[in-house]
Amino acid sequence: MSQLHKNYIAGEWTAGAGEVENRNPSDLSDLIGTYAQASGDQLDQALAAARRAQGEWAAYGMERKQAVLNAIGHELMARAEELGALLSREEGKPLAEGKGEIYRAGQFFTYYAAECLRQLGENADSVRPGVEIDVRREPVGVVAVISPWNFPTATASWKIAPALAYGNAVIWKPANVTPASAVALTEIISRQDIPAGLFNLVMGAGRDVGQKLVESSQVDAISFTGSVPVGRGIAQAAIGNFTRVQMEMGSKNALAVMDDGDLDLAVSVALGGAFGGTGQKCTASSRLIVHEAVHDAFVEKLVKGAEAMKVGHALAEGTQIGPVVSETQLNENLQYADLGKSEGAELACGGVRVERETEGYYMTPGVFLNTTNDMRINREEMFAPLAAVIKVASYDEALATVNDTNFGLTSGIVTRSLARATHFRRNARTGVVTVNLPTAGTDYHVPFGGRGDSSHGPREQGQTAREFYTVVKTAYIAAGDPA
Repeated sequence: MSQLHKNYIAGEWTAGAGEVENRNPSDLSDLIGTYAQASGDQLDQALAAARRAQGEWAAYGMERKQAVLNAIGHELMARAEELGALLSREEGKPLAEGKGEIYRAGQFFTYYAAECLRQLGENADSVRPGVEIDVRREPVGVVAVISPWNFPTATASWKIAPALAYGNAVIWKPANVTPASAVALTEIISRQDIPAGLFNLVMGAGRDVGQKLVESSQVDAISFTGSVPVGRGIAQAAIGNFTRVQMEMGSKNALAVMDDGDLDLAVSVALGGAFGGTGQKCTASSRLIVHEAVHDAFVEKLVKGAEAMKVGHALAEGTQIGPVVSETQLNENLQYADLGKSEGAELACGGVRVERETEGYYMTPGVFLNTTNDMRINREEMFAPLAAVIKVASYDEALATVNDTNFGLTSGIVTRSLARATHFRRNARTGVVTVNLPTAGTDYHVPFGGRGDSSHGPREQGQTAREFYTVVKTAYIAAGDPA
């Protein structure tokens, strides 16, 4: 029998209404554990406990809160190797990426620990004589955090850390595909100096626990990262209670490679941006928009580079691309490979399932050529190690193609021209822009988010996070007669 890992509700580890297995996508014979699934009644208990604990936590002194977040962050960083291996084992990203994710998650907590001491208000004189005004921020209340499987610790951390820093309680529903990382982070948080019920882990299917959570009138705010269809459903459920929402959803990110760019740099940036994390990133460069003057040379180097990438067990030395996270995801990826070919694109390399020493969900990175921006493979988020090259005749056409999408999370350009880089930075309709770098953007001290179907609500990360996790209160005070 494998170990049963429980939910954390009202300060207690609690068995659920059922359990699910968690298996290693690099080796399906490796059972990581079984994980409890919360019932609707248990979710109600968590919500009630969170409501009680939130007021107590908000009354903690700033330095006491700071100490809690610092302790969480430093333990994550100290245990990055151990917990990174666990993350890679259950999610499938190469070990170096797993370790890096845990360390970065720790940095989110230490950053927001410092923010506990930077919660400054404002004051002003009223237009009325003898009246002063005090403006300050207060916790929004109980926050539901719904996090994805592709960055199971980092994405959750950049939601949980600011929620706690600004005085809120948290109900966390992680993705059911990666429960081990959720339990590991919860175990660290559970040992801190916090009121019982302030932080709750409720594992379960989105259609059950997740749906009830977003429909609850006991939730004051919902922070979600996931797909556009699920995001739309959450927004519709939340409006009934006027619950505030913050959502990071799909993307169709583009990297524009210009004729004046460093070709070797462009290939390196494209390979890392498109295939890092097995392409299972909301910031992945799935559209490679290339100037015709360098198209053929770029393609030759790109295909050669993709073919050379080592696909293997996430924990094996030298692995550059781990397995896809699940059989469902693998099947969807292979369907997109077939779809691209049916649309007339040439699959120059990869995009097929492969076998390794252990049974797992392995596929090779694929590059589509001769594609147009109206193909479905260039309109829909594939969330796969698949990238499509689009040939353009000019910078203007490249920029127009970058912006021709319903999404708007990240975009990038490879160029030596300061003028082009500046124009692109100002005119690319995305929330994040990169120049001579992969399409990404998770520095913890600055805002992250997109436009269009990619995002809805206030930005995540940095000091901008307070716009979501706090509410503003304006107080008017009559000064009175000093005599």
